[in-house]
Amino acid sequence: MPPADPNPLLTTPVIPVLTIERLADAAPLARALVAGGLHVIEVTLRTSAALDALRAIAAEVPGAVAGLGTLIEPADVARACKAGARFLVSPGTPAKLADALADAPVPVLPGCATVSEAMALAGRGFAVLKFFPAEPSGGARWLKAVAAPLPQIRFCPTGGIDAGNAAAYLALSNVIAVGGSWVAPADAVVARDFARVTTLARAAARLRSGR
Repeated sequence: MPPADPNPLLTTPVIPVLTIERLADAAPLARALVAGGLHVIEVTLRTSAALDALRAIAAEVPGAVAGLGTLIEPADVARACKAGARFLVSPGTPAKLADALADAPVPVLPGCATVSEAMALAGRGFAVLKFFPAEPSGGARWLKAVAAPLPQIRFCPTGGIDAGNAAAYLALSNVIAVGGSWVAPADAVVARDFARVTTLARAAARLRSGR
């Protein structure tokens, strides 16, 4: 059975979604985010450096809770857990991937984009889902509309969320956190301007809705 409550994911308003190209950036970037108050960090499995970046964050940044995202195949689950991922995230959840996530030893955020997908995942015991891509799929209006018919499901919306609309999502009763990359802009990472990342993270951490 999947974990009933992904506890680390309930402790932050914003989960930074990081696509790390250079391994040398991983630990300094994570330190900057943690210093700004964002300790739950998603490393996306989109680059050749991703797994090593996850390992580096786990080894060198004790305040970080690092997970792996963009899991698209069942084999990715085992790879992520072997690398030390503290949680797992998928953009969507076909049946075989759902099976693998259900057996994972860490909290998971299976992705969905429709009511039917959300209901199917909830029926398998997943109580917290990633809503992706959030803005193209209906955004905060979609989440508000499904809150009454699907009161048992909570969401972490990701995709098109930034400093301008994150607060509107976090004000919704069925949203536990939002995911986004705006707290670690690519140009800041390339320039190794980690002080800017900390400033952005600090602002994002203040978006907590109080629930």
